[in-house]
Amino acid sequence: MMKATFYLSCCTVLLSSFQPELEIPLEPGGLLPKSELNCTDVSGKEISLNTAKQENGLLVIFCSNSCPYMQRNHDRLREVCTYARKNKIGVVMVNSNEAARNDLESFAAMKEYAIRQQFSWYYVVDKKAVLADAFDANHTPECFLFNKNSRLAYNGGIDDSPGNADAVKTRLLHNAINDMLAGKPVAVNTSHSLGCNIKRNL
Repeated sequence: MMKATFYLSCCTVLLSSFQPELEIPLEPGGLLPKSELNCTDVSGKEISLNTAKQENGLLVIFCSNSCPYMQRNHDRLREVCTYARKNKIGVVMVNSNEAARNDLESFAAMKEYAIRQQFSWYYVVDKKAVLADAFDANHTPECFLFNKNSRLAYNGGIDDSPGNADAVKTRLLHNAINDMLAGKPVAVNTSHSLGCNIKRNL
């Protein structure tokens, strides 16, 4: 009986050692997920989040070509992305709308959108919404700011009024960038990201 119990115990230990680690939600302080995964930029170049990261960190924004909230935020997105790059923070915009890939969210439409919006940063296609799933991203636009150690410093909206630029009182992402660059804890490290739902394949 003792031998059988010992055998079963050993089997339990061996089996548990092969169990995959449970994924936890991406929260402030969490590591940049899928950092080595290659995605295709609108330029045709294959890039990873690791290669896009710069000296002071990385800003990842899930976005869309056709979402009305994206259209209301064009100027604000351009301003904050330009500000991030000036401060040596890499910028990657991610399109995860797999269910609309043959329509307004096609790769060809992404190229046209990037030219029209004068992007000077990466805009990548997220095949099968792998990045969106890893980040647990659900809206466009939705922002994830990582520090120089690839730790999440801020997740949420660009500001407190995504639907109306004239009503903005707090520039949440801009403030988070400034706190991070100053080496301070980000005062508001999460916020609600209001926007269009990411269109995943069911």
